[in-house]
Amino acid sequence: MITVRGNNDREAWARAIPVSAQLSIGGVVLHAIHDIKELDIDPAALGVRVVVSGHSHRPSCSERNGVLYINPGSAGRRRFSLPISAAELVIEGDQVRPRIVTLVEA
Repeated sequence: MITVRGNNDREAWARAIPVSAQLSIGGVVLHAIHDIKELDIDPAALGVRVVVSGHSHRPSCSERNGVLYINPGSAGRRRFSLPISAAELVIEGDQVRPRIVTLVEA
């Protein structure tokens, strides 16, 4: 499991939490960052297959240049008028199947 710092993680305890992190599962490299607007790498050039972000709390999934960009939404208390959701990534070899799971409708 990996954790990245969010925009509200401002206290002293949060300083040890990285802004972004990478994890390899099998042959698939995932890059996690709270706010996709702060992504300062070229994921495709670095062999990253999946970028996970969550700042907007808006569930989404799209693919660009061979990179899957997924925002699982928020599984905690309702944010704005968005659904409560989570994401699932099924990784088999070098294949990734994403799924957004709506837990509670908006």
